[in-house]
Amino acid sequence: MTLDSNHLSHIQSVAQRPLNNISDRQLPLRKRYHDTPEAAWVHDHARTVDAQVPADHPIHGHVVCGEGIPLDIPVSVHKAVGGESDFPCPGELLAAALASCLDTAIRMIANLKEIKLSHLEVQVSLGADVRGALMTGEGVPVGFQSAHMKVDLRTECDLPEPHLNALINAAERSCVILQTLRAPPKVEIERCLSGFGGPGD
Repeated sequence: MTLDSNHLSHIQSVAQRPLNNISDRQLPLRKRYHDTPEAAWVHDHARTVDAQVPADHPIHGHVVCGEGIPLDIPVSVHKAVGGESDFPCPGELLAAALASCLDTAIRMIANLKEIKLSHLEVQVSLGADVRGALMTGEGVPVGFQSAHMKVDLRTECDLPEPHLNALINAAERSCVILQTLRAPPKVEIERCLSGFGGPGD
């Protein structure tokens, strides 16, 4: 599996900058957020667009996420509910968000503790009984009912297992996606509706 060459080039250029010590990067942020707590609020965004995949096409979509270098992601409905599963489905994007969040949290905590990682892989598996989504099972809920994560971690200095577990525990506590799933916020949906021909017709 390889990254887009332009994306990889950007990552490598950032890695070569002198300020890649997480402590140096976070110190002014910690001070700023201590002095001005409201500055600590961030809002991540994603949106779907229908310019290329028409809104009346039922099994594919197009989502855009990211601010610095936005990513266009083709989306497929899962074949278990009548789709194609030819592109990532929304559940896989959720799994990707969870895996990438814990992965980057481990990288940052390791950097803060001056632990040199030689290998890191985070796997996520989410399980759902799709009868709920298809409304065919009595009392079957809609949503994922199981979640399993696996962390494969090695360090260059051959740290003992208690130290590695402490590293993962610290990363787990600071993993925003994981903690969000464990204590979800209330989700509000704003509706912008119009009938045939638009408002007034």
